[in-house]
Amino acid sequence: MLMRSLETNAGRRRHRASGFSLIEMLSVVAIIIVLASISFISLAPVMKQQRVTNAYNTTLSAMRLARDNAVSQRTSYSVTFSTTATPNTITVAPTLTGGFQGAQNTVIYQLPTDVTFNVQTGFPTPGPDSYGTGTAAIDFGYTGSNTTGGLTYVYFCPDGSAQNDTTGKCAGNWDGGVVYIARPGDLMSSRAVTLWGGTGRIRGWRIYSNGLGGYQWLRQ
Repeated sequence: MLMRSLETNAGRRRHRASGFSLIEMLSVVAIIIVLASISFISLAPVMKQQRVTNAYNTTLSAMRLARDNAVSQRTSYSVTFSTTATPNTITVAPTLTGGFQGAQNTVIYQLPTDVTFNVQTGFPTPGPDSYGTGTAAIDFGYTGSNTTGGLTYVYFCPDGSAQNDTTGKCAGNWDGGVVYIARPGDLMSSRAVTLWGGTGRIRGWRIYSNGLGGYQWLRQ
């Protein structure tokens, strides 16, 4: 009888020793929560910057797609930038005026909700590729009849050039300019995309400190 009692007590002690107490489990949970919070805080800036990069890549891709389609399909494509709603949008559409009737449908690209086409205090003058003064977020129309810029659209033509002819017949003027992309209030997140109308050349830019208290645009 005594032996059975001792064996039972020993089994209970082994059972207790093999488990976890409530305090131990709460301690582990607290450590996990702290580590997760630290990871989230450290990753937040990276995630914000990635959304700017995504918006920049979307802008480049939309403009290049419009140009490539215009050349390959022998028609003209319009690219229209809009800040009238959130998220901001880029609309790529075939004009279908005397061109290839099998052109693709209109495509609307959206920027992340916390990234917009905007200008920031501190932008250098002139803008990248010497377009404008860095005061208009969407600033096309240079080298054409509208020499002051300020247009929010561009037409890519079958010869690869960019023009501001709203008829879509590409009988207008070359259309060059720049569009700025950033998180509002975050100067160092700023990106830019420039377009030279004569060839339809598209370039990407990023802002950096020049080490002299100012900033400059550098090619990406």
